Amino acid sequence: MPDSNPNAELLRSLGQLARGLSALFWGLPVSLIICAETARASWLKPLGMLPALFATGLLLYGLWQMGRFQKQERPWRSALDRAKLSGLVNFGLCPFLYWQNKMPGQPFFNAAVLVLLLSAIIFLFNLNVVLKQLGAMLPDETLRHETRQFTALNRWLLVALLLCATAYVVVMNDPRLTARLGDLFVWINRFSFWALILFALLPLAMTMALIWKTKEVILDSVFGSRN
Repeated sequence: MPDSNPNAELLRSLGQLARGLSALFWGLPVSLIICAETARASWLKPLGMLPALFATGLLLYGLWQMGRFQKQERPWRSALDRAKLSGLVNFGLCPFLYWQNKMPGQPFFNAAVLVLLLSAIIFLFNLNVVLKQLGAMLPDETLRHETRQFTALNRWLLVALLLCATAYVVVMNDPRLTARLGDLFVWINRFSFWALILFALLPLAMTMALIWKTKEVILDSVFGSRN
């Protein structure tokens, strides 16, 4: 009987961990699509800021569920808290997407959206650190190796994206630099879409793949051990 309570608690925390990973897996693409449509399209305007709040709140819910697992592990808790903080910033700033769509000429709203984009990059960076720490705690050597390798690649890509985005914003807001670059600036604008795919969507896709595989390993360890 003394051993049954710790086992039940471990199974409960693993179940919450799997639910949290599922929320993150679906929340990442949903947040990207809804936030982009809230900022640019008009068909979400009747719903106001609710879709963006729901999408970013789903990510916070996933991290909150994962917080029940291995509370005594300091590196894991520290990485999770940093991801929660950046996720909370995203949740608080996402209404500015709706307001900036309604009043695009407001400098304050434009600045808030830029801060949101920066926070979103930091959130994805911290989420990769969370996956790295989680993979190190799970008893699967293949998963541990893959999370260590791919999360490192994702973080380098996100740092490159942050540097490129910062340089682009500086050039856009300085007419003298734009004039000096001339035709080069035209090419930068033309290929900015492909740079976004490489430095943003690629780490997003790899992060989702790691989340899915981690969840499958957890479910297999829970239900496979009972066979």
